[in-house]
Amino acid sequence: MKKFRYSMQSLLVIKQKLEDQAKAAYGAAKLRLNEEEERLEALYRKREAYVEEKRQVMATRLDVPKLNRLQLAVEATDDQIVRQKQNVKKAELAMRAAEERLVESMTERKTQERLRENAFEVYRQEMNAEEQKEIDERTSFQYGKQEAEEA
Repeated sequence: MKKFRYSMQSLLVIKQKLEDQAKAAYGAAKLRLNEEEERLEALYRKREAYVEEKRQVMATRLDVPKLNRLQLAVEATDDQIVRQKQNVKKAELAMRAAEERLVESMTERKTQERLRENAFEVYRQEMNAEEQKEIDERTSFQYGKQEAEEA
């Protein structure tokens, strides 16, 4: 009995490796997005701290130079927030692209696996037919041998 050999096994292996690479790229993109979102949150906290400090200065005594510095710090932080939002958006787009590539590579791998399963099923059917043929030949040979002995 011959052993099953899938003729496109090397392609299936390549598809599996491409899927693994796509998974790694997706993970890296997701990690980068999380980092960018954390930076944005830190900027929001920083801005809120400046605003709170500004409120305290205004409530206690009027220190105009300090108020001006705090106002500039708030404005600078606002600019950083705008830039960071763009970074987050870029990271989201990169993650979505990586996710699409991952889904595509998973689909391709699954297609190859289905083709392999179909080829294996054909192989099994051929082997069963071959075994049945051998059984039929043995049976007819034994039957013919019995007929010859009885005659």
